[in-house]
Amino acid sequence: MIRIETLATGSTGNCYLIDDDRTQLLLECGIRFKDIRRKLNFRTSSVAGILISHSHKDHCKGVSSALDASLDVYMSGATASEIGISHNRIRLYENKKQFRIGTFTILPFDVQHDVENHGFLIQSDNGSKLLFATDTYYVKYKFKGLSHLMIECNYSRKILDENVESGRVPQFLANRIIGSHFSLENVLDFLKANDLSKVQEIHLLHLSDSNSDEGMFKQEVQSATGKLVYVP
Repeated sequence: MIRIETLATGSTGNCYLIDDDRTQLLLECGIRFKDIRRKLNFRTSSVAGILISHSHKDHCKGVSSALDASLDVYMSGATASEIGISHNRIRLYENKKQFRIGTFTILPFDVQHDVENHGFLIQSDNGSKLLFATDTYYVKYKFKGLSHLMIECNYSRKILDENVESGRVPQFLANRIIGSHFSLENVLDFLKANDLSKVQEIHLLHLSDSNSDEGMFKQEVQSATGKLVYVP
């Protein structure tokens, strides 16, 4: 079993804790590190590492302070270059090459965004298998044997179109959202295309403040999958 705790999600910052009772990892570090420490009751010394998917500030804001606190931070070479950071605690990963952190085996895989971005397939020695994917409009890979999903569900195309028509969202911004984020419709297609037979939990992440509907998203995904769905 993997325990998932959302410390922050959305355009103002993203950070998630996963714990298999032997190893703790942070996925993203997009809020101030002192806020992460506070949310973890100042027990960050038990965190074995931090995975960073890409260079946008809402996913890496706290990286410098985390490094200075002697935490290992894992990112791609392109992401480190885009952030403009170097440190002896940075650990570079490569696309589709597995690596280990404690009891977790992590496989980064490329996803589609407006900068280089990676999702993570994370398998615990206890048999749990978690998929994490955010800030992408498309995931081209299929997965088997998943037990947990953490996946972006940023907007509904219907809500976004209504906001464009009403003038609440300018067309240029809508085009950027469509070209860089996962919609409810794409999430449902992705879930349909993958093996969910062992899935215990689905966590919908990074909902837009204005182009989403938390209750509707949860109901739609639950109805489509029959799984336990969380919207943090």
